[in-house]
Amino acid sequence: MVAAVLQRPDGRFLLAQRPPGKAYAGYWEFPGGKVEPDETPALALKRELQEELGINITTAHPWLTREYDYEHAAVRLDFFRVRAWRGELRGREQQAFAWQRIDAINVAPLLPANGPILAALKLPETYAITGFTPATPPRQLAAAMDDALARGLRLFQVRGRDWPAERFSALATEIIARARAAGAQVLINADAGLAQRCGADGVHLTAAQLRDTRARPQLPLVAASCHDAEELELAAGLGVDFAVLGPVLPTPTHAGAKTLGWPGFRALAAGRPMPVFALGGIDEACREAALASGAHGLAMIRGAWRQLLP
Repeated sequence: MVAAVLQRPDGRFLLAQRPPGKAYAGYWEFPGGKVEPDETPALALKRELQEELGINITTAHPWLTREYDYEHAAVRLDFFRVRAWRGELRGREQQAFAWQRIDAINVAPLLPANGPILAALKLPETYAITGFTPATPPRQLAAAMDDALARGLRLFQVRGRDWPAERFSALATEIIARARAAGAQVLINADAGLAQRCGADGVHLTAAQLRDTRARPQLPLVAASCHDAEELELAAGLGVDFAVLGPVLPTPTHAGAKTLGWPGFRALAAGRPMPVFALGGIDEACREAALASGAHGLAMIRGAWRQLLP
C-alpha cells in the first residue's frame, strides 16, 4: 500500500477521514491506497490521489516504510511526501479531509499506524552538527549558534571530538540553553550520560556504539550514524528516531574516502521505517537531490555553520 503526506509550504499536512463501508470508518489517515500488480508504488500513489482527491501529483518524494498489524489485515505502507500537485482537492468518495499542524492536530480518532509518521513529521529537515574546535573563541561559538537559530535551524548535534571533557560539557550546556530558548532540540554525540546530565533532548550514537548497544537509551530522541545496510538494520531494530547515512559525496576532511553517491544512498535508504538524513559533502544545494533520493533531510557540518567553518 501507499500513502501520501501532502504538505503545504507552511508545513501543514492533509489527513482524510475513512468513509462509511470501509474498515475503521470514521478514522483519520494519510490518503492513499493499494498498489495494483502492474504498478510501482509511485504510480499507484498518483492514481490513488487522482481517484480519491481529484489531484495530479507533480512532485512526490519517497520517505518511510512502515508495517502494522491491524485486526483485519497486516499492512505495509510506503509513505511519500507530496509537495506539488495540480487541481483542487475534493473528496471523490465523500470523505472529509482537513489540513493539520503537527503541533495542533484537531481531528480524531487517528489510525494507530500513523503514530510514527507524526513523530517523524516533527523532525526538522536540517540537522546541524557542530564542527567547532577547542581553539574557537567562546564569543564566536555563541555568535555562530545565534546565527544558526536566526536562520531557522532547530535540530543540532553537539560533537566534542578532541575536546577536554569539562570544556565539552560547558559547550553542550551553552548550546542547549540557547537552543531551548528558541524551541530547538539538541542531541549529544556519543555520550548518553552527558546528555542526561545537561538536559539535552537526546543522544547520537556512533556506528561503533550502535553495534554494541542492546537497548535504546532512555532519552526522548535517539539517533545513529550508519554507513551500510547492516548498520541501518541495527538502527531500526534499536528503535532510533532517525539515522544519518553517509558519506554521500566527497568531503575535504576525508579526501579519497569511498562515497555512496545519490544512487547508493537511495538504495540503502529505501524501505526504512525511520527518517534517514544524508551526510557527507552536503550543503543546501543538495536538498532537492537528497529528498528525491528518499532522505528526510540534510545533515551538515560546514553547510550549517557559515560563520566558523571554511
